[in-house]
Amino acid sequence: MAKKLIIANWKMSPADKETAKKFFISAQKNSRNLKNVDVVVCPPFVYLGVFPPSVQGGPRTHGQITLGAQDIFWDEKKTSYTGEVSATMLKKLGVKYVIIGHSERREYLGEDNLIVNKKVKYALLAGLKVVLCVGEKKRDEDGEYFNFIKTEIQEGLKSVPNKLVNNLIVAYEPIWAIGKSGKNADSPEKVFEISIYIKKVLVGIFGRQKGENIPILYGGSVDTKNTKGFLSLGGVVGLLVGHKSLEPEAFKEIVEIANSIK
Repeated sequence: MAKKLIIANWKMSPADKETAKKFFISAQKNSRNLKNVDVVVCPPFVYLGVFPPSVQGGPRTHGQITLGAQDIFWDEKKTSYTGEVSATMLKKLGVKYVIIGHSERREYLGEDNLIVNKKVKYALLAGLKVVLCVGEKKRDEDGEYFNFIKTEIQEGLKSVPNKLVNNLIVAYEPIWAIGKSGKNADSPEKVFEISIYIKKVLVGIFGRQKGENIPILYGGSVDTKNTKGFLSLGGVVGLLVGHKSLEPEAFKEIVEIANSIK
């Protein structure tokens, strides 16, 4: 049985490094003896190098916690990219995962599918595990949102070699479902339907053997009340957790629920 994967996306929080250390150590402590779940924490760039050596373990992996990044630039042949971060920089800090194409970057920073595709290919070639985020802005009655998701996947993964697919993860995160309240979340039944559709699209790109084995996560107002439903009935192998990953007790419970699901 494959382990569940829980990814904490801290976004632009917390406000200081001491709180960041506290949150990370809490997550590490609470994940130490769990056999059925892997936990990835993705803090802001400025905190990637501040966790104490006792937490880092062997490259930033300790107590089943792995370090991830929230973004990456798509080139490092030149260095004239003000404000950007390369794969080499991330890997030297022990980063193993990177989130690419999050809806907030698409909406607020103008990232389109072309830029997302460049980042995906670059990160995969660098040996990082890529979490590609896709999801519709709204759910229309005509089902056009399926085509929207399909386009994001096809264009985001254009020209990605089959040999790199083993490091690819797709996170379905409908934009309208993102929020602090679990009331905004999608339903497990609908996520199951869309996860099947995403698998179909991936098989169309990479073939059955590769496409069917690409992990799919759900993100969007994940909390302690809906975690079990998504992991048991949603057809996904893990969750991309936003706001609740910054609440240590809530995140602990989410991870424990994931670990309890066989």
